Amino acid sequence: MIVSSDINKAADFLKDNNVVAIPTETVYGLAGNIYSEEAIKKIFEVKQRPLFNPLIVHVHSIGQVEKITSEFPPKARLLANHFWPGALTLVLKKKEIIPDLITAGKDTVAVRIPNHPITLQLLKELPFPLAAPSANPFNRISPTQSKHVAAYFKDSIPMVLEGGEPIIYRLGSTSAEEIEEVVGLLHVKNKKESSPDAPGMLKKHYSPRTKTYLVDDVNAFVKQFPNKKIAVLSFKESYQTLNLFHVEALSIQGDFKEAAAALYSTLHKLDELNVDMIVAERFPEKSLGRSINDRLERAAN
Repeated sequence: MIVSSDINKAADFLKDNNVVAIPTETVYGLAGNIYSEEAIKKIFEVKQRPLFNPLIVHVHSIGQVEKITSEFPPKARLLANHFWPGALTLVLKKKEIIPDLITAGKDTVAVRIPNHPITLQLLKELPFPLAAPSANPFNRISPTQSKHVAAYFKDSIPMVLEGGEPIIYRLGSTSAEEIEEVVGLLHVKNKKESSPDAPGMLKKHYSPRTKTYLVDDVNAFVKQFPNKKIAVLSFKESYQTLNLFHVEALSIQGDFKEAAAALYSTLHKLDELNVDMIVAERFPEKSLGRSINDRLERAAN
């Protein structure tokens, strides 16, 4: 596997129906030409991802969106103009040119413009959009660094396009409240175990190898396991009074964005400690706390 910032080399691999890991402003994605059945099948095979779970299509402009979608409602366009490039995915009616393999047979396609200069440049160099789910094996923690991707896939893919260590504003980092300010009241529908309507809706997702629990009361929970080697993932508390192996506070200042940005890298760190269990503290159910809880629920399911 090559780890390189050479955009031309990445483009050559992609034009040859290969799969390349690319950086986004959230996590690394496992990318392939949306019109290449060979490339898309490789994505599913390498990730061990079920075929009923649709993929996100990444484009470099709203003009490209219009070429692959049959409908672009006014509120969706308003959101696109407000949040793109960025960590917002829109699910729109697709045109026939989008293969059913991308959308799991549905008549809709998930699409976004990533806010990462290297990937945007790559997309502009290519004559096709890229399908790019997160570059991790199915149900494992999403990768925030190229070394995470290399550790996951080794020689299963030819290249990781190095994008540096991004600030993580992953799916959910645009809070529901922010979106509602633009388009009004939203209906939250983010879990669907069978035939999901969009990527990332399965109950078990982004899971550490270590057994993980999401709890409301860390003190009460860990006291049930006095002989266990426990690591705690908290919002801002240090839990110094408990007999714990390790504690990681995502934001001592209690800042939701700082906590969201540190979530995946911290999960990776805890997963490497060889503890008996990871106990995650449930966040306040407001703002980005709701998004963080959603990710932790999927990790702990």
